[in-house]
Amino acid sequence: MSSDAHGAPAVVSSGLKQPYHLPDPSPWPLTGAIGGFLTVVGIILAAHKGSYIVLLLGLLTVLGTMFFWWRDVLKESNTPGAHSAIVRLGLRYGMTLFIASEVMFFVGFFWAYFNFLIFPETQGDGQTVWPPSNIYTFDPFHLPFLNTMILLLSGTTITWAHHCLLEGNRKGLIQGLGITVLLGLSFTFFQALEYMHAPFKFVGGGVYPSTFFLATGFHGFHVIVGTCFLIVCWMRANNGAFTPQRHFGFEAAAWYWHFVDVVWLFLFVCIYWYGAGQLAAE
Repeated sequence: MSSDAHGAPAVVSSGLKQPYHLPDPSPWPLTGAIGGFLTVVGIILAAHKGSYIVLLLGLLTVLGTMFFWWRDVLKESNTPGAHSAIVRLGLRYGMTLFIASEVMFFVGFFWAYFNFLIFPETQGDGQTVWPPSNIYTFDPFHLPFLNTMILLLSGTTITWAHHCLLEGNRKGLIQGLGITVLLGLSFTFFQALEYMHAPFKFVGGGVYPSTFFLATGFHGFHVIVGTCFLIVCWMRANNGAFTPQRHFGFEAAAWYWHFVDVVWLFLFVCIYWYGAGQLAAE
């Protein structure tokens, strides 16, 4: 073993290139956590006080964090040698764990809904049925069914785009992504239309509106996030950023979009269809 001038063992390189990438210090995890905290507190204040300022501030913080964090990741992906094979594998693990955490996020809402469905007396106000006797629900085979068809169709178009990417068909990739984005925007439009005609209100409406709007509203927020994700992928596809060998950004967006599809199917079956009560007048 060789030694340096001071007699200490000298560090000898093994000749192997470091396969990991250590990103630069980033403020975005902190700002994202602050934005998430403000969003949750804002929801509570909106429900109990009717004030939406904190909620708006939280959503803007989350959206800003998403934009700047994704921007940094895109810059990182274009740095030669930064995203090695083992780093890309780590990104896949990270996206998988993120979606798993999102699944548990929605499990909480479904748990709350089924608690009142199975034990309706726990909702208070002397109610012993679910939905409550004073609540008129949506016809599941009106706008909710239309939105179900829209999301199922979007799942096929994103899969089509993925196959085109793997086959080197850039035109098909761009077309598939574009159609999926339009379908996502259509879903958001019809969801907003449904909320505008809701026969119950989120603020002061009781337990049923709270569970309904939180579950479907957070899903709608995820659709908006997923649509933004796909728009970024569409722009990158137009710039030739994806190849059949390297396209994790697209894969992550596709995984997220399929997750959104599956959650909506559970919402439609459990809340709109199985949990339907007295139907609201057309």
